[in-house]
Amino acid sequence: MTDERCELLIVGGGYTGLWAALQGKEKCPDLDIILIEATDVGDGASGRNGGFFSNSIAHGETNATFHFPGEIDRLVDLGNENLQQILDSLVRYDIDAGFEETGELSVTVYPEQNEGMDEWVDAQREKGQDFVWFDREAMQEEIHSPTYCGGLWDRRGRNGLVDPTALCWGLKRAILSLGVRVFEGTPLLSMRIEGDGMKVECPKGTVRCDRVLLGTNAFRNPVAKARRAVIPVWDYAVATEPLTEAQRESIGWKRRQGLTQNVNMFHYYRQTQDNRITWGGGPSVCYYYGSRTDASVADPPDRFERLSRDFFDTFPQLEGIRFSHRWGGIIASTTRFCLTPGTAFGGRVAWSIGYTGHGVSASRVGARIGLELLGYEPTDLVEMQLVRKPSMAWPPEPLRWLGVTMTRSELARADRNGGRRGPWLALLDRFNLGFAC
Repeated sequence: MTDERCELLIVGGGYTGLWAALQGKEKCPDLDIILIEATDVGDGASGRNGGFFSNSIAHGETNATFHFPGEIDRLVDLGNENLQQILDSLVRYDIDAGFEETGELSVTVYPEQNEGMDEWVDAQREKGQDFVWFDREAMQEEIHSPTYCGGLWDRRGRNGLVDPTALCWGLKRAILSLGVRVFEGTPLLSMRIEGDGMKVECPKGTVRCDRVLLGTNAFRNPVAKARRAVIPVWDYAVATEPLTEAQRESIGWKRRQGLTQNVNMFHYYRQTQDNRITWGGGPSVCYYYGSRTDASVADPPDRFERLSRDFFDTFPQLEGIRFSHRWGGIIASTTRFCLTPGTAFGGRVAWSIGYTGHGVSASRVGARIGLELLGYEPTDLVEMQLVRKPSMAWPPEPLRWLGVTMTRSELARADRNGGRRGPWLALLDRFNLGFAC
């Protein structure tokens, strides 16, 4: 890249940046857009997640109700509309992202977690909610694991699974076809106001632009206020070699739902289209002192060994299967556990960051918010509390590391004690802060 000029510069080639470029071109076909990415498109969390495709914008109804009182109905509608708009885009731009409309199944691992679930599900179904409850016997018939006591299958909306990297690559092809200029291997070094716009310095050139949309998520944001809003939480995952027909029969799981465990330090796992199982999360999730995002913590053998042990505890009948892939990725977590938008430089710069594990679909809404905050066809969306209500900043080090590490330890302790939460978690729960990994 040499010196360039554009109207809108997008920083970050993950989901937020890609969706911002696509929606920007759809809103304003003549809008001149450049997207820069420090490494390769999809190289961050967008290409390193479980591919769970959810209608959640604010990390669940309980979290949304606490942080954004009175907006839950609007957020649910927004989430459902967003899923349909994503699927429409996949068709419009011929993107094969491997979408499977499977819903999501949360499995219980303690018998006491099943208490009252029959009645609760019946009440929800009377309200029109599409839930299915499996008691222990039914759950064992659905998916064969000795650790399962029951399961809640959420079939609302169009929740399901996608291939995360295929979605990134498909969106890249789409924006290139619309005339967006994409420069990979181009990190942002600095930016400042210049005249009526912004001047952005990169290693091999300068970009002058009218507006900047930052989709950096967990990686270093040039705006201090945005940096304080998120912490990078490392998550690790493994993938098995393709299962044989006999191995697939031994676990059941014929309806291919995305699975999570109903515990604090939960694993998330799914089947891929070539019949592998990807397995991530759990106690291996970790925050490193100083908000580290460098590659030296991307491949810790002990965390992958823990993932392997937990996998075979869940599916002992697969003992001996090999793991063909492993990787680490970063969750950008906020204190309110959902996206946090903002502006700086007199409204010339906007961002949407911190999806806290729900970015596969919520990132499209975040990208839309970023565009509207920059003045591109704004709607009443930007007046919602989701956008206007500030997110509490994370404390500085060493308080940040101490708080997150203590919380993570207490969450793991609660899981070992059948879900019983101690005094520290009870205190955090009063402020709706006890969910953090």
